[in-house]
Amino acid sequence: MTTRDITDDDDGDVISAKPRPFWVAGRPESSGQTLEVHHPYDGTDVATVSVPDADQVERAIAAAAAVVKEFRSTPAHVRAAALDHVSRTLAERSEEIAETITAENGKPLKWAEIEVARAVSTFRFAAEEARRFVGDLQRLDTDANGEGRLGLIRRRPRGPVLAVAPFNFPLNLVAHKVAPALAVGSPVIINPASATPLSALLLGEILAETDLPAGAFSVLPVRGSEMSALVEDPRLPVISFTGSTKVGWGIMRSAPRKHVVMELGSNSAAIICPDWTDLDHAAKRIALFGNYQGGQSCIAVQRVIVHRDLADAFVPKLVDAVSGLRTGDPHDPEVEVGPVIDEDNAARVTDWIAEAVSAGGRVLTGGNRKGTTIEPTVLIDVPATAKVSCEEVFGPVLVVSVVNSVDEAFELANGTEYGLQAGVFTSDLRVAFRAAAELEVGGVVIGDVPSYRADQMPYGGVKGSGTGREGVRSAMDDYTEDQTMVLSGIDL
Repeated sequence: MTTRDITDDDDGDVISAKPRPFWVAGRPESSGQTLEVHHPYDGTDVATVSVPDADQVERAIAAAAAVVKEFRSTPAHVRAAALDHVSRTLAERSEEIAETITAENGKPLKWAEIEVARAVSTFRFAAEEARRFVGDLQRLDTDANGEGRLGLIRRRPRGPVLAVAPFNFPLNLVAHKVAPALAVGSPVIINPASATPLSALLLGEILAETDLPAGAFSVLPVRGSEMSALVEDPRLPVISFTGSTKVGWGIMRSAPRKHVVMELGSNSAAIICPDWTDLDHAAKRIALFGNYQGGQSCIAVQRVIVHRDLADAFVPKLVDAVSGLRTGDPHDPEVEVGPVIDEDNAARVTDWIAEAVSAGGRVLTGGNRKGTTIEPTVLIDVPATAKVSCEEVFGPVLVVSVVNSVDEAFELANGTEYGLQAGVFTSDLRVAFRAAAELEVGGVVIGDVPSYRADQMPYGGVKGSGTGREGVRSAMDDYTEDQTMVLSGIDL
């Protein structure tokens, strides 16, 4: 196998042949264990990464626990300065980092560049929030026995955070966990996905350039028994997990006494209401943001629900928009849809398509694959019980359903165990507010599709989509808890 170029060293070579180190309490370390990172598009070797052993995992946990008091007392300007440094450095190295994301994850370079830009914003937002995360005051003289008393409510860090990140956004979903933790003064141990550890390790390199105290962060690409040790260790009282529903609920069962925050699966719906007129816009937005990460995004549109009055006009536009998406080598700046993460997932997605067809569904475009690249696919007449309808495909597949009313559309959209986000194409303000009231999801986008994570806004779902909210300020709230101090003898 060949090795793809990601970044040159001083000798003009590609990523060093030596195993890339992980980070224990802010310092690079290696071990005798390694994992190989392969390019999802063609299977070429990308890098070899050292994997920490049990002793190194223990030292990372011990260091995080030991620095708790010091770090939570660190002045806000020190934490903000570290976060600002990360934001600036990510921007300065954006081209290199985007190439790294594409090499380990397979997402098209144009989307990797956007991911880096979002991570830049995430750390900048966190620096800003670190400076103004001050708590609240509450009058207590609303009753006679509270006269002369004032409540001071502050947010106190719960303790070290175990941040378990997925493969689909290997930089920014790490940033969504790390930046808020550092902003509130919580040590954080990062466990990146084994398929995509390089972006997190690079982030560790940048964090090591700051003045954060030793123990404030570690980056440990572990699995198996070492992963279980992290999940179960009581010295890590907070777990932030983004990934599959099965793994997430498994973590919850393994750590019942911990504060576990999860953002899990989805099969987001886009609803085309009968009053919507710009069908070209809706078709292009749904086509692009159902497929742009190879469908490997929790907010990727999977189900398209269109009113019968518009179906004959809309569905051909959607098919044309999907069939016009360019696939191929994700390093090509013109490619819009790259591969899925590996052969197993590619086979799974095409098996689900075949299952839908055998149950009566029809393929309007796509459906084939070459290696790990799957043609963007549109299906119709698929039973509600087929996996592509009721489970999370996590691949470039859209399932079209035709309904007779908005009521039927909302009922169909709610007929899933997931409730992350939905897009509703309507110009009727009454329908928009109905959607927000009736759809069992954590977020509703009116006049567009769920196409991005609002890094500064609360983000998450209901039902099977998780237990917490991402977004910088929301995560800061999740990582802390109220501490109330009552001041007596106060003249208000």
